Amino acid sequence: MNVWIAIALTAGGCYLVKLLGLLVPAHALERPLVQRLAALLPVALLAALTAQQTFSAGGALAVDARAAGVAAAAVALFLRAPFLVVVGAAVLVTAGVRALGG
Repeated sequence: MNVWIAIALTAGGCYLVKLLGLLVPAHALERPLVQRLAALLPVALLAALTAQQTFSAGGALAVDARAAGVAAAAVALFLRAPFLVVVGAAVLVTAGVRALGG
């Protein structure tokens, strides 16, 4: 029963946050600083999530096959490879390192 209460409260909270976003006056969103932050915030959050998921295991720093996959993806991005090639390179390198016992 406690799980359903948590789900209901979370859903209600998400709805309220979305509603608050719709209630922000338009002139507040037209400021250059707000527009710059709105453009950069998703990139920063995604980078932080990627770093946390790549270099963390059980709350400790871990450098393993995932780090090799991210490095391969970074090299593919540097070489301006298409998105599917970037993802494929990361998957293949991660799987290869894991297969080799890393």
